Amino acid sequence: MLVFLQLNCSDNTAEINANQADLSTTPAPMAEADQAVNADLKAAETPLPDYPDADTALAEGNKFFDANENENAVDAYKQAVKLNPDLAEAYFKLGITYSLLENEPEATENPDETPTPTPTKKGKKDVPKLSKSDKAFENAVKVYKKIVAKNPKDDAAHYNLGLSYNKLDQDKEAEKALRQAVKLKPEDSQYQTDLGAILIKLAHYDEAVSALKKAVKLDESNLQAAELLETAEAGKKRIDYGVNKIVKEKPRINNNAQKQN
Repeated sequence: MLVFLQLNCSDNTAEINANQADLSTTPAPMAEADQAVNADLKAAETPLPDYPDADTALAEGNKFFDANENENAVDAYKQAVKLNPDLAEAYFKLGITYSLLENEPEATENPDETPTPTPTKKGKKDVPKLSKSDKAFENAVKVYKKIVAKNPKDDAAHYNLGLSYNKLDQDKEAEKALRQAVKLKPEDSQYQTDLGAILIKLAHYDEAVSALKKAVKLDESNLQAAELLETAEAGKKRIDYGVNKIVKEKPRINNNAQKQN
């Protein structure tokens, strides 16, 4: 699956520097160290407050997300969608955060956390159980579809709808939504970049090259678009080489066929 979003993360360098500073100081007495550990455990066990409205819950969830406090972010986003079931952004962020948690080493090593097939009637294929992230992205799709139905010119809603489809590996639907976002706002470098990315995934290299060239032209500092452009151009060369080889070989193949007849 392609990943379009650039997730905000805490500054690990700052954390390393802080740890180095701690190592250079005199260790605290054991009793004080135990108190610090107990304080951290107590903070981790403290439940989040009930937020007054969905927007506040979403904002707090974003703060937790940026601080890599994913469990707290999930709780805040869940409150947001409970307070406002039509808050598409909260569903999308919930899906992203669940994805991070599901990809943590502890989750991948624990068989209880992995999706299991759902029992079906005899003769039918087993349907894999949806992960929590997939359920959140499906809800995001439902709400974003409502939004674009009411306001077809909402470029951001089309864009986020495309991202949500992409997370569900529904590539054709993602392409359609991202194309509409680009059509409504062609000067957005990130829109062009993500459209190019999904076109690469679909092996539509010519169109991908076009979109990504526009993305780089709009923003020369867009390194993601520049890297994807190299991938798209390489894919286009492979396709062109294959087509040219077939064209060159076709007369020889036809001659051999005529001789056999």
